[in-house]
Amino acid sequence: MEALVVDAGSKLLKAGAAVPDQSPAMIIPSQMKRMVDDGPSTVSEDVTLDPIERGFIRDWDAMEDLLRYVVYTGLGWEEGNEGNILFTDPLSTPKAIREQLVQLMFETFNVSGFYASEQAVLSLYAVGRISGCTLDIGHGKIDIAPVLEGAVQHIASKRFELGGTELTKLLAQELGKSNPSMSLSMSDIEKLKEQYANCAEDEIAYEKTQNCEIEQHTLPDGQVISIGKERYSVGEALFQPSILGLEEHGIVEQLVRIISTVSSENHRQLLENTVLCGGTTSMTGFESRFQKEASLCSSAIRPTLVKPPEYMQEDVGLYSAWVGGAILAKVVFPQNQHVTKADYDETGPSVVHRKCF
Repeated sequence: MEALVVDAGSKLLKAGAAVPDQSPAMIIPSQMKRMVDDGPSTVSEDVTLDPIERGFIRDWDAMEDLLRYVVYTGLGWEEGNEGNILFTDPLSTPKAIREQLVQLMFETFNVSGFYASEQAVLSLYAVGRISGCTLDIGHGKIDIAPVLEGAVQHIASKRFELGGTELTKLLAQELGKSNPSMSLSMSDIEKLKEQYANCAEDEIAYEKTQNCEIEQHTLPDGQVISIGKERYSVGEALFQPSILGLEEHGIVEQLVRIISTVSSENHRQLLENTVLCGGTTSMTGFESRFQKEASLCSSAIRPTLVKPPEYMQEDVGLYSAWVGGAILAKVVFPQNQHVTKADYDETGPSVVHRKCF
């Protein structure tokens, strides 16, 4: 039985058997719907639950329900015959969360073996690297992590609590100015962002979008939304955070500054092995804008993007940590480097810190 690999994000959960040259068998929303009944005098209704916030598990009951659906219903495990499982860890995952996850796996799901590894390391594995710097722009966070010889340099790494959620809110605000009568849910705005959001070539091109062509988008309920320059503000906010009211440098400068805090002899291999991952990096024009901004850096501090191998899917950046997890699972489980049930029974949940790097 192939090990399962699970990469659970704030918006999407990616899961499947550890087959590195394939995409995950399941890519599903992380949100859970649960019926709530307050008694005979009230009407039962669906409540939306978010098990994961900013990349970290916050609602363990909802997470258990989600994982139960994934491994048994979605991926075909049979109760009493569970196998090995590998989870991806977001940057700087608290020890308590790692311990609670390994406890859930052994005590509730009765897995044969467990392993967890950091997403930055796994995203590099996906493109055949063990050293480099990852820029991961997810639904609820941006992580920039230098990695040397398969080890995240935590002192240099940085997390920003800014991601797709904030960009969706920005689009809602901007569209509200030009469409004052619109009535849209954040889910509707999210879909508009995915369809229309764009990155201008550079700051000068962004300024010119003030006069860009206006498109009319008709919603299922008949509302017509005008979308013009607003679509560009979403991408521009990553390069000019002042658009969001933040006193931060743009992401290219942030990445260069972070790499500069690592020992100088490692700068070159980090800069030359920069990897983009996370759903937001698939935005139209994002990669070109990143490269344009990078080209403005002096040659000594210029980041260079690593492209995925040609045999991989074009959208691998959306699930590169999962691919890296599938690669790693092919090593750690056959070579018995994982946490076994015997390890867990002997040491308890803290064993995860000793055996999972």
